Amino acid sequence: MHLTDEEQAMADGRDGPAVARAMDLLQRYGRALGAERLVATNNIVASVGATTPFMRDFARSKGGMDAVFSEFSLDSDAVVKIPKIRAFTTHTQLGFVPDQPERMGVDEATVQFYRQGEAFITGLGVQATNTCTPYQVGNLPTRGEHCAWMESSAVIYCNSVLGARTNTEGRESVGAAMLTGRIPYWGYHIDANRRGTHHVLLQTEVESTSDWGLLGYWIGDQVQERVPVVEGVKSIPNLARLKHFGAAASSSGGVEMYHLVGITPEAPNLDAAFGGKRAIETLRFGLVEHRATWEKINATAKDTKVDYVMLGCPHYTMEQLWEVGRLIEGRKVHPDCELWIFTARAIKSISDQNGTTKILEEAGARVMTDSCSAMSRAAPKGARVAAFDSAKQAHYVPAILGIQAWYGSVDECIHAACTGRWDGRFA
Repeated sequence: MHLTDEEQAMADGRDGPAVARAMDLLQRYGRALGAERLVATNNIVASVGATTPFMRDFARSKGGMDAVFSEFSLDSDAVVKIPKIRAFTTHTQLGFVPDQPERMGVDEATVQFYRQGEAFITGLGVQATNTCTPYQVGNLPTRGEHCAWMESSAVIYCNSVLGARTNTEGRESVGAAMLTGRIPYWGYHIDANRRGTHHVLLQTEVESTSDWGLLGYWIGDQVQERVPVVEGVKSIPNLARLKHFGAAASSSGGVEMYHLVGITPEAPNLDAAFGGKRAIETLRFGLVEHRATWEKINATAKDTKVDYVMLGCPHYTMEQLWEVGRLIEGRKVHPDCELWIFTARAIKSISDQNGTTKILEEAGARVMTDSCSAMSRAAPKGARVAAFDSAKQAHYVPAILGIQAWYGSVDECIHAACTGRWDGRFA
């Protein structure tokens, strides 16, 4: 792998042992991927903390956060002092909600340990955004900008909607990138790899957010890690619909980039999306596929009595919170059901200021930040049947928590929360 003079100096230890180990990791990682060089980046989305039980136990047994960073972000058996970061970095979601530990099933000692870890993270210069949607709270790279992002739903949004460039990175590679401002030049950093592979023709209307989630789930299952090009979108999707579409596609498959012809930045037309090449396959999404995908997502759901409704995966937008406020105002969450809504802390603060949080909480909803049920592995005590407006949560949570999951629109989810029963379109 070719290194620039600056990169070689970092590798040789000019900036200390942590940076040298970061460069060693990046070189080994790059060689394994077939990368011939590194590329500069000043935009990282990372997980650095220790909020999961395993990470907390490791930190406590090995001596603190320097040990966690050394082991899990630098692949270093020796504990090294971690210097301030070199590249702008925002933090992903956590393993629990620090402000509501009792609902997450964690004790006060765990919260205090998290606060110590948070001080470590921010002391390095990391922005404690604690969200899976960094593009909503200030981390908004420009088209063509090279990034190093974790979190599958964020990666697909970054590549497809923003036109920035990142692969789905892990805790190790982003940790090394934070200290060096470098990441291997491979995958979606390269023009040729961003071209479409599969042509998807829409043969039915895709309008609502839940419809976009169904479409994404179907496409991910069909193309896996390839790059779908979707043609036939009749109404331009908003942020929430693109967010849910990408999250679903990266859950049922490994999609990290897609093109919507005439909508996303690298697909002004069909030819541009494919880069002049022919599609490997043409796929058609119509009413039959729509119904079959709904049934697949809802395969775990049997009982119509719902005791848990979760909204906010990926973290809710300001508009989505406002929408739920309109739907639930004047109503009450059923006494046998709980409604948890997850969003970024920065967005909740605006919701607090605008009075939306008050409307939601007066109805009996819990507005929560920094995590979600999949990441925290937490749900209301005794929950057996849940409802989601997120195909991603409906995909993961039944396996994680051992509960049934219904998937549908936000309207259907609010109705379930207020009646305690599922009455969705195909139930």
